Amino acid sequence: MVAIERNASAARPAGLAPSQSTPSQSTPTPTSAQSRLALPVVLYLVAVMLPIGFNLGPIYLNLVRLVLLFSVVPLTLQLVAGRYGRILVPDICFFLFIVWMAITTSINDPDRVLENVGSTSIEFIGGYMLGRACIRSPADFIRLTRALVLMIILTVPIAVYELITNVPLMLYVLDRIPGVRTEFIVDSADEMRMGLYRVQAMFPHPIHYGMFCSSGFALCFIGLKGVYSTTKRYLALAVITFCTFTSLSSGALLPIFMQTGLIAWALVFRKTEKRWLILGLLCAAGYVALEFLSNRPPIIVIMSYATFSAWNAYWRALIFEFGMQNVWAHPWFGIGLTADWVRPRWMGPSSVDNFWLVVAMRYGLPGIILLGAGYLQPLWAIGMRRFDPAKSIWPLRRAWLIVFVGMTFSLSTVHVWSTLYSFVFFLFGAGMWFLTSPPEQPGQGIAEGDPDPVPQGRTAQRYSRFPVRLRST
Repeated sequence: MVAIERNASAARPAGLAPSQSTPSQSTPTPTSAQSRLALPVVLYLVAVMLPIGFNLGPIYLNLVRLVLLFSVVPLTLQLVAGRYGRILVPDICFFLFIVWMAITTSINDPDRVLENVGSTSIEFIGGYMLGRACIRSPADFIRLTRALVLMIILTVPIAVYELITNVPLMLYVLDRIPGVRTEFIVDSADEMRMGLYRVQAMFPHPIHYGMFCSSGFALCFIGLKGVYSTTKRYLALAVITFCTFTSLSSGALLPIFMQTGLIAWALVFRKTEKRWLILGLLCAAGYVALEFLSNRPPIIVIMSYATFSAWNAYWRALIFEFGMQNVWAHPWFGIGLTADWVRPRWMGPSSVDNFWLVVAMRYGLPGIILLGAGYLQPLWAIGMRRFDPAKSIWPLRRAWLIVFVGMTFSLSTVHVWSTLYSFVFFLFGAGMWFLTSPPEQPGQGIAEGDPDPVPQGRTAQRYSRFPVRLRST
């Protein structure tokens, strides 16, 4: 164990990236020097909470871009040098996606290549690389989860205030500081729902705030089991649900519903082997049934149940229909960033509330294929891996997978950009260590039924791979 800890410490560049996983049969216990998140991650999370922007000459920067600007290059070089294990499929696909984005933008919008590709690639690949490089162990992942839950809890006062007054307090305060720019303040007075105002907190749109909060749901309920007491965990879960609700957005609440459903399925059928395979087959059968029984495409039917109103469902169905017509009309290089997408005049100015569709429209089929392959392959590969339940890895894996199953569907009903765009792929990259974690003894994994994390009749402390300080709350 001493040798493992020394190797872990030696692999971490000072102040930049955490240790590289070393092939071993046990998860290293973090030393006191490794008891905190890596400094770049801390700075990044602070930047997410503080929507401060400024102009550097003709270039607009916010704190998230600034942190990633100084970290993405060294992290990428260390990735290529093998400091973070083997090169993974998303590493290749995401970098190829950036290259393809630059190619299509140079064809469709040559005057926007430097500005747009530069900012988007920093947010996207920078966020992914930060999570990929700095979250490398169960202890790192738990620290990140605890930090995320704390961040959500800290937004409660400003969320309650904005919910009642329609005043995003943080944005108003920051906007009055000389030389500081902040996010656009959305006036939700015309979009009151249930007599309440929609909360955007520190994000450019209420949906973004809701999605940010929903990302902590399964991570808190499953990932922090044994780290927080049951009472503390359920209280945090209630706060996360409340904060998500304050966005008053179906696109933000959808991940909560899906995560709740998946958690309930896992609990009810915890003694059933192949339960996830059964669920997948049931979903596939339901999709086929909709194909034959409905006069609308199944994806449209599903989207219609993922909105607050029939009107929103109808409008999103139209957006998807005409958006796909634009994709098929420009399958290789897309329509670019500035060209207006073709639709009937009576639709008027309309945004495309579908992240995956926006990517396909802007960058063509090669773009969405590269992004989709880099996104879906790890979900499948991580889900099929088997982990020893005594090592406390499998509940973290389950929590992360459930979050991104919900996130995948949510991104089909909303579009993300700027800080949330970066955060989604930061959290995605933070799960790549599940692929590079040392192989363990054959056991029950997500594909064959996960047993309880602590066998009955034994104490949690005996099977924990984390120090008592991390588990006591």
